[in-house]
Amino acid sequence: MSRMLIVDDEEKIRAVVREYAEFEEFEVTEARDGMEAVNLCRENDYDIIIMDVMMPRLDGYSACKEIRKHKNIPVIMLSARGEEYDKLFGFETGIDDYVVKPFSPRELMARVRAVLARSQAAKAAPEGTEQRLKFQGLEIDLAGREVYVDGKRASMTPKEYDLLFYLVKNKGLALSRDKLLEEVWGYDFFGDDRTVDTHIKMLRGSLGPYRNFIVTLRGMGYKFEPDA
Repeated sequence: MSRMLIVDDEEKIRAVVREYAEFEEFEVTEARDGMEAVNLCRENDYDIIIMDVMMPRLDGYSACKEIRKHKNIPVIMLSARGEEYDKLFGFETGIDDYVVKPFSPRELMARVRAVLARSQAAKAAPEGTEQRLKFQGLEIDLAGREVYVDGKRASMTPKEYDLLFYLVKNKGLALSRDKLLEEVWGYDFFGDDRTVDTHIKMLRGSLGPYRNFIVTLRGMGYKFEPDA
């Protein structure tokens, strides 16, 4: 049974999400603010977190950053703010999906299933794939979901890793922005070209001297070409 942590200062929101999650056989725990969520995650393991942005004591983004220092748990953020800037800011902090209030509980659960499926697929390297890849001073540990730049571990968001993994898995292939959105972000994602471009910029920053391994294909997309 998958374990879900619901974090929201509104009791009604927690109750609605709990009802639908338990119907789909999730084991549910609730937290009323970000501080309580951080403490729960220190003591327990969860498969996914549904987290509100605006909460007392500790906001959702700060709580997510604190949790990610110790555990790599997928996070779907809930927010009343639906502007693209707010969504992109959320993804830059490392969340996995962003749902605007008011929301459909059925759509939220569909997104939960999609995020969990991507997370589980990312943890298991494809059959026949080496567990650790090396391109000059860039090392990618597929099983451990870690990236090393000249021997030093890179600090990357889960989405940066997912994007890099997909690019590496398709090394040398031209990948359109639409293809990257479909494969890396998945279910009915709101984003457009700027979403991909923003994350490519972040990823290049994390790769440092090996940023040029990600080649821009003008008017089309990107490819991973370490031998260029």
